[in-house]
Amino acid sequence: MTTYLYTDEKTFWHSTGVQALFMPIGGWVEPPSGSYGADTPASKRRLVNLVNASGLNQTLKVSSAAAASREQLLAVHPAKYIDEFKALSDAGGGELGLFAPFSAGGFEIAALSAGLAIAAVDTVMAAKAKNSYALCRPAGHHCLAESAMGFCLLANIPIAIEAAKQRYGLKRVAVLDWDVHHGNGTQAIFYDRSDVLTVSLHQDRCFPPGYSGAEDRGEGEGLGYNLNIPLPAGCGHEAYLYAMDKVVLPALHDYDPELIIVASGLDANAVDPLARQLLHSDSYRAMTAKVMAAAEQLCDGRLAVIHEGGYAEAYVPFCGQAILETLSGERLVEDPELEFFTLQQPCQKQVDFQKRWIDELSLQL
Repeated sequence: MTTYLYTDEKTFWHSTGVQALFMPIGGWVEPPSGSYGADTPASKRRLVNLVNASGLNQTLKVSSAAAASREQLLAVHPAKYIDEFKALSDAGGGELGLFAPFSAGGFEIAALSAGLAIAAVDTVMAAKAKNSYALCRPAGHHCLAESAMGFCLLANIPIAIEAAKQRYGLKRVAVLDWDVHHGNGTQAIFYDRSDVLTVSLHQDRCFPPGYSGAEDRGEGEGLGYNLNIPLPAGCGHEAYLYAMDKVVLPALHDYDPELIIVASGLDANAVDPLARQLLHSDSYRAMTAKVMAAAEQLCDGRLAVIHEGGYAEAYVPFCGQAILETLSGERLVEDPELEFFTLQQPCQKQVDFQKRWIDELSLQL
């Protein structure tokens, strides 16, 4: 079955800046390249370009989607937050939360980004495809119900889950977040619920600053349904796959979900400017294959991958391409830096330390 890729050029016009020359950003004024800071659209736009240049777009079903409706947003966010966001967007943009600036029109673009996630989940639930990928921008996994954070303005994955629960009556959804930063927004929204298992594989104490999280397991009905796997800086391919096998996959099998969603940040790559891990494109290829196998065993292959962070403009496209190729059963692009990044992996002594770290964590969880 064809893998669906949901993307829209309008999402690449989301900006954390305020003007293009003397003209305010918004409407038909595309943000200039210098108006973004770390969260530029280039990594995602270049991923689409690589998909097209490689011919992978001929295998995928590439489509846009409708923006999330106000009703769909209100299933996660209170009306006060939505109204504040819309008003600030109409007034030209501003700072909606911690590290969450945006420009004019940001509300409509964020609603479209959430709509891409809704469509990706709906596609696999409606059995149009076994798997799908939503190239969302802005990202969503840091966004709390009542506050934006860390470039995330709407909680894309929770919004998509609530829409699917309403339409399909889902009772158990598992969310695996392998963004290098902790998925604190997704965790907070589902922290007291057992109908969503949240698993975050992230760099220890990176972002939110100082957060580790191994002791945070949920509360009330959600106790035991939140799992954090903080990894020390410098972890590479072998440590991540070990964590997948030792902790993540057993947790998925224990939970037995009806749907698996991956919050796919690509910022654990070796040259990301906002983190210090050492993954490469084959790491994402291997992790995707493992999750696909689990989805086949647990939920008839139903897997939706939702794009989160990743800020290395030249390298993120190769990681995203590797995921999309794996989802669709293709192999078209050879990563020109793969040999170099393979040589830069931690030495055996470091790997042994990282595995002991993971072993000790697994005993706490």
